[in-house]
This record gives sequence, structure tokens and C-alpha cells, in this order.
Amino acid sequence: MTPIPDAFRDLIEQKKAFASLATVLADGSPQVTPVWFDAAGGRIRVNTALGRVKARTMKVGARVALSILDPDNAYRYMQIRGRVVGATEDGADAHIDALAKKYLGKDRYPFRQPGERRVMFEIEPDAVQTMG
Repeated sequence: MTPIPDAFRDLIEQKKAFASLATVLADGSPQVTPVWFDAAGGRIRVNTALGRVKARTMKVGARVALSILDPDNAYRYMQIRGRVVGATEDGADAHIDALAKKYLGKDRYPFRQPGERRVMFEIEPDAVQTMG
């Protein structure tokens, strides 16, 4: 696992930075989605609903990349390449609520759909590049 450089930890821990998450579809073509994220134990965590493209492409072992721009300076960014090392529904509802607090200032995720099942993914960084 490659650690996030201290000079860029603010993008993970303090700022409301969005990540562009790149995954690979079954036909080998890339797919990119903006996502909310946080980190725990050196791993990046993202959340989605079962049935969405991310849920289908982010199987354990899948290679992914994230590009995270500083919301205050678009010329300062970090790229993380890694692999999915965990996927669980356990705690995923609480996780999306925590992300809603971070990004929207709301205690509960306001876009939940009836019958929706959430899944949380953990990404272990293998390589980190920074600029700015």
C-alpha cells in the first residue's frame, strides 16, 4: 500500500474535494464517475447503490484510479491508482450518511430511493502521484 503524502492529506481529510473514479467495463472500455469519498486505515472509501455501474465494475481485485482536484486550486491534484480490496453492505448506510454530512452538511443522505441497498468499497492505493 502506498501512503497519501502528508502535503495532500487535506484533500482527503479536510476539503470537500470530489474524486473522478475510473473503472473498467466488461468490454474493456473505461468509465469515469464523480464520487464522494473518505478514507480509513490508509484506504479510500466510496459508496454506491447496488445495480449501478460502479457496483458492477468494482469487484474485489478490480483495478481503479481516482483523480482528486483541490476545490480551491484546480492546478493542485492527486491521482491514486489502486485496487478494490473490500466491498460490503455492512455499515454502508451509515457511511453514505457520513458522506452526506461531509459534502452536504446533512445528517442523512437525502437521495435514498425506496428499496435501495448501499455498498461501500475500499480501495488500497498502489501508486500516488501529486501536482501543485
